[in-house]
Amino acid sequence: MRMAPGVAGQDGPRFRDSGRRRRDRPGGFPVRFGMFPVWDGQLRSGPVGSGPLHSGPVGSGPGGWSGGAARDAVLFRFVSRFALRSVFRCVVRLVFRMVTRGRVMGRRTAWWCAGASRGGAPGRRPAVARVPAALRRLGVVAAVLCTTAVLPGQAARAAGTASGGYAFAEDARRVDGSGSTADAVRLEPGATYRSSLPRSGKVYYRLELDAARSAYVSVTAVPRPGSTISAVDGIRVAVQDAGSQSCSFDTTTFGAARSPHPIAAWGMREISPARSLCQDAGTYYVAVERVDPEASSPDAWDLEIATVTEPRPERAGGTDAPEVWDSASPEPLTDEPVRRRGGAGFADAATVGQGVWRDDIEPGRTLFYKVPVDWGQQLYATAELGSSSGGSGYATGALDLSLYNPVRGQAQDVGAGYDGGQQAIALAPGPPVAYRNRYAAAEQIRAMRFAGSYYLVVHLAEQVADGFGDGPFGLTLRVRVEGAAQEGPRYAGESVPRGVFEVTEEDREAVSEGGAGGGLAMRVVAVSGIGAGSVLMAGLGVWTVVARRRAAGPS
Repeated sequence: MRMAPGVAGQDGPRFRDSGRRRRDRPGGFPVRFGMFPVWDGQLRSGPVGSGPLHSGPVGSGPGGWSGGAARDAVLFRFVSRFALRSVFRCVVRLVFRMVTRGRVMGRRTAWWCAGASRGGAPGRRPAVARVPAALRRLGVVAAVLCTTAVLPGQAARAAGTASGGYAFAEDARRVDGSGSTADAVRLEPGATYRSSLPRSGKVYYRLELDAARSAYVSVTAVPRPGSTISAVDGIRVAVQDAGSQSCSFDTTTFGAARSPHPIAAWGMREISPARSLCQDAGTYYVAVERVDPEASSPDAWDLEIATVTEPRPERAGGTDAPEVWDSASPEPLTDEPVRRRGGAGFADAATVGQGVWRDDIEPGRTLFYKVPVDWGQQLYATAELGSSSGGSGYATGALDLSLYNPVRGQAQDVGAGYDGGQQAIALAPGPPVAYRNRYAAAEQIRAMRFAGSYYLVVHLAEQVADGFGDGPFGLTLRVRVEGAAQEGPRYAGESVPRGVFEVTEEDREAVSEGGAGGGLAMRVVAVSGIGAGSVLMAGLGVWTVVARRRAAGPS
């Protein structure tokens, strides 16, 4: 069971059965760093912003930078140039030492060439025989240098997935929740944090908010794999003002499968003409607690906390929710499946669009995908689990499919059991994405209030392995995005972080170009790899020339 978020001034708690940026595409042009080309990634028309890095350069006209693209471009140039400089200096130094080692380190050079010089004419240095060993050493060292220089993101991701296989955001800051509001740590808008949740008691975090922006806080709980979870245990998130008045609350539970996996709940302080409470500027508190931990393992859960603010529209509109939309399920897509590996967390989600996507999933795993959905568009999704090649039994609530909105608020959650035969589950048809959906009574509709990336999260319960083995099992996602994109509300400012509530050409291209997360990291890897390869080839060329001259010299 999942308790839908309650909002002060509306109906009381409701239950439902659950079973368990705008970023301009970097057009860019090649510039040169030293003798190696580096992709600048962007044509600029606006001046560099003077604020923090996330605010980025400005430029509202064509070719101007938005915050996300600016941040990526700046980081890309900085990291790639730093990596290239490191590789260049190390490899050149290595080549120089190897070239001069015959003069200043004759004993070690002789050791390198021992196999070739045994039995040879005394005093002669067989340079031709010495070159292959040196080249092999140069290649190995350069490969190690390249790996350590350009793969910091992969190392960070490995560290982030240490807890239950969940990929925490690489830039997440470590904070400790407080048992009292008096000592609550402040959460900055647009930032992501890592924390922990004990078995019992609430932990508090603090928000300092103005009276012009709505604020959203999503908390993802990550229990340890193999831990005992009760069906009714889960996470509850509430936002309160300084006078203990509730602004919102949300509860998400694990459901009948009792399989530990990442789940998320959200809270909000919403600025709206339809609300009377929590409209003032000031201090607000986020309270996080477990729902029913008595029958669950006593371990603390890891938390990922994400904060987002949304400016109000320039012009106030109506407060009536849309009442009619096409709620019929469309015909299923029959396209040939395309391989797409799901991510291990919200920050690592793989981008998919309309189409049929194929993946593999093991019991206990959770896979994350994100779908760009613009204003006026409807999202439909089906998850299919392939049949097992052997085994028997029945796993309750084995396959789970959840839909989260761009601020990681849960919109839907569906599940089904598994008996070894193929199984399919589908999201209920939802409304087109619209700003006015926030005024609806049903949470399924209220959550579809933003344009941006919606997350499809698929979990296969641990107990599937008991009857059908460790897998992997075939997973097929059928995703449909219906309707033409429409113009959304004109916000009186930017969201924090920027671009959360927009779908750009870059988002659409990510769907067709592979969609895996970490575009910035991959560009750094590509540029640094090309640069390191160029340095390596130059080093090999220098070595070959010197070796040949030595071989041709007098004995």
